[in-house]
Amino acid sequence: MKTVYDYVEDFNKKYPGSVTWWRNKKHAAVIQQHLNPGEKVVFAFAAQKNDNPLDFFFTHVFALTNKRILIGRKRIFFGYFLTSVTPDLFNDLEVCRGLFWGAVRIDTVKELIIFSDISKKGLNAIETNVSEFMIHEKKKYAFRGRNNGE
Repeated sequence: MKTVYDYVEDFNKKYPGSVTWWRNKKHAAVIQQHLNPGEKVVFAFAAQKNDNPLDFFFTHVFALTNKRILIGRKRIFFGYFLTSVTPDLFNDLEVCRGLFWGAVRIDTVKELIIFSDISKKGLNAIETNVSEFMIHEKKKYAFRGRNNGE
């Protein structure tokens, strides 16, 4: 069974050029320990979680599971950060391609999550995986009709 880190390494090998050399294994372990029973990772990558293409010190791991999106980062000395985005909180995805790298913006009900310094070659894979998952899952949350013909 593949770990979150295995998926991150697969992405990095297939789409080299992302700025993600900083503690990927530790960041992936944060997500790995928070997977629920029956939850499986289907796609993962590492990127900088900020909107500054010159800031290389905030690497996070992004994992798409069969139930939600998880974003994890291990702190240097103690503790970690974990963000979970369920399909009902997901609004949209924006992909931006720059001169050297690309960025992905995930708009949720609560916040705007920005990943930058991603290999331009990997942007299509990210967009396809996230969009296909969300289209499928959002159907479960669709409004099934209005009351009283409103």
